Amino acid sequence: MSQRLGNIIRLKLNRFAALENLNNDEDVNRTWEHIEENIQTSAKESLGLHELNQNTWFDEECLGFLDRRKRAKLQCIQDPRQSDVDILNNVRREVSRHFRNKKKAYLRDKIEELETNSKIQSIRDLYRGINDFK
Repeated sequence: MSQRLGNIIRLKLNRFAALENLNNDEDVNRTWEHIEENIQTSAKESLGLHELNQNTWFDEECLGFLDRRKRAKLQCIQDPRQSDVDILNNVRREVSRHFRNKKKAYLRDKIEELETNSKIQSIRDLYRGINDFK
């Protein structure tokens, strides 16, 4: 086991050994991109990729609300009249209310799903759903 780990470390070090002999005339950005690429490749090989849970409450409609809030904020910054500040505050309240309601509905659906799994004694799905909340 330790010999295998040693071989992996040696391979990783060999990949980065090429970076020690860099020419000073090279572009710094190109050098950084090369270093970044090596780090990302090594991390993917050794750790693998983590899949994100796509079943969240945040959707395209929420992106539209964020965009609306951003436009109102930019308008307020460009022309800070009292009416623009009031509009920004109203948009912020509306966006927060929408997000709160979306999240509550999502959590309500997840809880109903957990209750259903509990009633039909689908223990694996029940615990998987509970772990999603952690």
